[in-house]
Amino acid sequence: MILSIGDLVLDVTIVPEGPLRADDDNPAAITVGGGGQAANFCAWAASLGEPARLVAQVGDDEAGRLLVAQLETLGVDVRAVWSAQPTGAIAVLVGPNGERTMATQRGASAGLQADDLRREWFDGVNLIHVPAYSLFEDPLAKATRAAIAMVRGGGGLLAIDLSSAAGLRQYGPARMVEALKDLAPDLMFATLAEVDALAAPLGGLAKVCVVKHGAAGCSVDGKMIPAPPVDEIDATGAGDALAAAFCSSYLRGASPAEAARHAVEVAAGAVTHVGARPT
Repeated sequence: MILSIGDLVLDVTIVPEGPLRADDDNPAAITVGGGGQAANFCAWAASLGEPARLVAQVGDDEAGRLLVAQLETLGVDVRAVWSAQPTGAIAVLVGPNGERTMATQRGASAGLQADDLRREWFDGVNLIHVPAYSLFEDPLAKATRAAIAMVRGGGGLLAIDLSSAAGLRQYGPARMVEALKDLAPDLMFATLAEVDALAAPLGGLAKVCVVKHGAAGCSVDGKMIPAPPVDEIDATGAGDALAAAFCSSYLRGASPAEAARHAVEVAAGAVTHVGARPT
């Protein structure tokens, strides 16, 4: 069992047909679906045949109920804590080269509390995946640390994904470094921008550090693993696909380099369609 704790939100993805013009109509392809780093990770893990569980607080509204149902259809075991707060949403604007700009309203997801957790949710979990977002703000941060303790108490691994360069700068790079040293993750995932924002050597922050280089692939333990060339349409969710594929392979006994090769192949497929989840 692979488990992630954090956000399940509504993704609104906008792919304009051309450059945006101010004060004018701009033809675009607009899709609405499920998103959130923790939820996307679970969707990709389930698509790879792994038992996957999401623990998240969701708005007790039409959007929240629909998002939970969609994720369950993909094979994810969702342990939802229902909230009076609205379900969160992310607007994703995709540029002509697949680059993304995101506007985020976290909504109910940040309100998960340690008292909401049930110990049986974490029994038999081999790996807990933690987006750094889940460590940024209480009460979700306290709930996340409680979940980590339960999984590690049962012998499970910890994987932390740094989530956002802007979020790291706001949270405080030095503060994040101290959190990583305290939690001592088995795996850590970061983009080049997140590594720059962290402003600290990666050595000693995790047993295995995977650095995502976008279309170029990823590096692990200093070794570059190139990605196959593809026609990139939308990079949303590619990092989640990479992390899920790496964790799946690593849990099954692959070396870091072998897991990375599988991960870049899965991530390369993820960018060839619009949306953050497997089709």
